[in-house]
Amino acid sequence: MSSDKAPLPFGYTFAADFGYTRIQLQSGTPIPGVDHYNGMLDCFKKIVKNEGASRLYRGITAPILMEAPKRATKFAANDKWGKFYRDLFGQQQMTQSLSVLTGASAGATEAFIVVPFELVKIRLQDKASAGKYNGMVDVIVKTIRNEGLLAMYNGLESTLWRHILWNAGYFGCIFQVRELIPKAETKKGQTINDIIAGTIGGTIGTLLNTPMDVVKSRIQNTTKVPGQVPKYNWAWPAVLTVFREEGFGALYKGFIPKVLRLGPGGGILLVVYTGVMDMFRKMRDERLGKQL
Repeated sequence: MSSDKAPLPFGYTFAADFGYTRIQLQSGTPIPGVDHYNGMLDCFKKIVKNEGASRLYRGITAPILMEAPKRATKFAANDKWGKFYRDLFGQQQMTQSLSVLTGASAGATEAFIVVPFELVKIRLQDKASAGKYNGMVDVIVKTIRNEGLLAMYNGLESTLWRHILWNAGYFGCIFQVRELIPKAETKKGQTINDIIAGTIGGTIGTLLNTPMDVVKSRIQNTTKVPGQVPKYNWAWPAVLTVFREEGFGALYKGFIPKVLRLGPGGGILLVVYTGVMDMFRKMRDERLGKQL
């Protein structure tokens, strides 16, 4: 399962992210005069034809700024929560159930970091807002001015569910796969094991959280109007609304490009994290050795 192919640059993965976000935002019923996308390729073709290729990268600043703190928080929180739960339940070693609980808690922690960035990204990527905002800062200023400071955390509940489900599936699967596959005897073997475990974890996590991702996009793209209850307001009722009006398939809009990004991405993420932590441990041991 190892691959010599280098991961695609961020710009490519962001373009895929833009495509599935645009698909998630559209409702099931085509609106006359408005582009309706029948899939990722159709989405890309219509965006490039009608809006220009540069539109594929609108809102790229927010996810770039979000990426480093998001990834750092994911693994740091997972380590901290893991120690907390092991101490709480008197466990010396991590178990399957604890790994799921730890991942869910890390996901909840991570969600608080990403919500404002996600809101900015989604509002910039929606076609209806093309002339409404001039960039990331403009989204922040207008959102706070028109809807209040707390509006930057619109969609927090659905984002919590999205990250809880993904991280629970991701870290839970990593633990289970590592238990099932033969232990690695070499550094290369460890890398292959991490790619396998992380890719399966990323795939399962994406299967679990895509419906929440769909409704999160719609909730965060809804402008709050005083006195009116938004159509998409809370996560689970919004899931039921999409299911009733558009069918089960609508809850998995954009799933293919998302799983193609987050499946292998989960493997790469685990390999990078493991490698960096091994390097830090080696540096620490060398420093302690010199002190002795």
